[in-house]
Amino acid sequence: MKSYSIALIPGDGIGQDVTDAAWQVLSTIARHSGFTLTGTPFPWSCAFYKETGAMMPADGIETLRRFDAILLGAVGWPAEVPDSVSLHGLLLPIRKAFVQYANIRPHRLLPGVQGPLKAEVFDILCIRENTEGEYSGAGGRVHQGTVDEVAVETSIFTRTGVERILRFGFEQARQRRGKLASVTKSNAQKYSMVFWDEITRELAAEYPDVEVTSYHIDAMAARMVMAPESLDVVVASNLFGDILTDLGAAIQGGLGFAASANINPDRSAPSMFEPVHGSAPDIAHLGIANPIAAIWSGAMMLEHLGEREAGRRVMEALERTTTRGIGTVPGKDRTETITAAVVAALD
Repeated sequence: MKSYSIALIPGDGIGQDVTDAAWQVLSTIARHSGFTLTGTPFPWSCAFYKETGAMMPADGIETLRRFDAILLGAVGWPAEVPDSVSLHGLLLPIRKAFVQYANIRPHRLLPGVQGPLKAEVFDILCIRENTEGEYSGAGGRVHQGTVDEVAVETSIFTRTGVERILRFGFEQARQRRGKLASVTKSNAQKYSMVFWDEITRELAAEYPDVEVTSYHIDAMAARMVMAPESLDVVVASNLFGDILTDLGAAIQGGLGFAASANINPDRSAPSMFEPVHGSAPDIAHLGIANPIAAIWSGAMMLEHLGEREAGRRVMEALERTTTRGIGTVPGKDRTETITAAVVAALD
């Protein structure tokens, strides 16, 4: 019997509730499918930071390295720990250390979910570069607190980084509908974004079966609202991908449906799977967090682990649940109600 070891990082706020929910669903499908999942929880979070002065221990990366995958709930508690601290203390180090350079976010309406757009049928796979670009962390501040203060933030784009994320996008497009949209702002950023456009054209010659279109970020934002059905695979830099995927979550019904995967494509280190709705301090501990994004992320984890049939069955159970109107309206159903409905759909 196959067995997979999973690192569980529930994190802060509703992250704890939705991780528990996803784990219930994943454990159920594992029993039905003939493999085992062993979860090891870690308390790394803003609460952990307040106690220890660090978001995770000094050996945290090496501790996680032995796992097959990581399931993350949510990290952040801005009232007590600045987001810049929580992000750079946990999520970014994991993504960079494990070379999880492909951030994958699916955007489509589940049955029964009402989105804000007229378009009801669209299926967009956003692929965000996840380890460099605008989030490289290169820069600094001098003369802080004075009238002469200067802040410098430098975006770093390498040929290796840009080429591998674009190639990943081309491969995904080949497996889907054969269309790739590359997103930049090369009319304004004449070095990094022109560089990205050039590499897009170079790789396009290797994929004659994929239809390639280059968009500026503002034009792409408009297209995702006005004609989302025209899009298939969208590839963007770290910052632009971050922005577009939040827009994608909005058009698919809200952040409660925003699943994601941080993938190490060559599998030399574990990949990480997480809903991207954040810790939601305003509804933390009320029991009304929507676990669908976390469960969807878990399905993506199963697919990455090679358990494609199990992942497909989890998605079918989610769709049967939302078809019944459960989990489709924010705050209407309790977390445990939605979770029980998905588990029942699996059974």
